[in-house]
Amino acid sequence: QVQLVESGGGLVQAGGSLRLSCAASGFTFSDFAMRWYLQAPGKEREWLATITRPGTSSAYADSVKGRVTISRDNDKNMVYLQMDNLKPEDTGVYYCNRFPPAQPWGQGTQVTVST
Repeated sequence: QVQLVESGGGLVQAGGSLRLSCAASGFTFSDFAMRWYLQAPGKEREWLATITRPGTSSAYADSVKGRVTISRDNDKNMVYLQMDNLKPEDTGVYYCNRFPPAQPWGQGTQVTVST
C-alpha cells in the first residue's frame, strides 16, 4: 500500500526558512515524478513543485518560483522541499504525492508563517 509521510513543518517568522521532507513507500519510487502541494486555509489543494524521476529537472508554480527548491533521494525514497523567504501566504498544510497521484494522500505537515 502506498504510504506518504510528510514532516518538517512548523511555525516560522516571515522571511524564514523550512525544509520539508516526505518519506514514500509502497511503490517503486524512482519510477514516478514527485510533487509538493499546498492546501491553504479555506482553499483547494494547489500544486507547488514537481521533480522528474531522476531528479534532473523541476518545475514550480509562479507563487513559489525562486523561493523553493524541490529535490529527491531515490536511494532513500525521499523527496524534499526547501522553502526560503517564507511569506504569510505560504501558511497551510503541505503534501507530497507521486504523479500520477496515489491514494491515500498523507496527513501533510502544517506550516505557519507569522508576520
